[in-house]
Amino acid sequence: VLSGKCLLAFDSHSQSVSCVAWSHDGLRIVSGSRDSALKVWDAASGNYLLTLDGHSGPVNSVAWSHDDSRIVSRSEDDSLRVWDATSGKCLLTLDVQSVYVNGVAWSHDGARIVSGSWDDSLKLWDAANGKLILTLEGHSQSVSSVAWSYDGLRIVSGSRDGTLKVWDAASGNCLLTLEGHSKTVRSVAWSHNGARIVSGSGDHSLKVWDAPSGKCLLTLKGH
Repeated sequence: VLSGKCLLAFDSHSQSVSCVAWSHDGLRIVSGSRDSALKVWDAASGNYLLTLDGHSGPVNSVAWSHDDSRIVSRSEDDSLRVWDATSGKCLLTLDVQSVYVNGVAWSHDGARIVSGSWDDSLKLWDAANGKLILTLEGHSQSVSSVAWSYDGLRIVSGSRDGTLKVWDAASGNCLLTLEGHSKTVRSVAWSHNGARIVSGSGDHSLKVWDAPSGKCLLTLKGH
């Protein structure tokens, strides 16, 4: 991080790598590729540990559960899969009903998964049995990014409609709409204390928001 020097190279996928995520203990990395496979790596040595096979299309989003026991992935085969991160076994396939999913995220207690999709909605899933809990509707275009607050009480979503929305994770009610970007909101994340949200957009900017009020605090330009 200090020098920018490359420490390790991970080389095993047969096609381009489209997504990566660290395990929360920092010991492993998972990668998803256009070759339809996920691979788990030892983050210290770079050694390949596991291949997670089951998707029939490119894998475009991956996330670890916060106890690092499971991985969720989404693929262009219109499926979400939950995997055992130790054995590589597929535990669940979530029925997204042939709707293209853009992003996935775990709740921090590991009990729920949220997905955002091209049908303009978010969906909350039970991570133990794969059942649909709630559908959150309010965006006027597809949902491109999702993230949980660290207390598990709220979800933020970014959309092609240029807005972010903050949702109550229990009821599914929309609490706030954050407006200011002029193009698709492609990425969203919470600060660990839940006080702020950062978003990245196709308008070449990042914005930092006050999470309780929805006020834009900063616009970061440079890309």
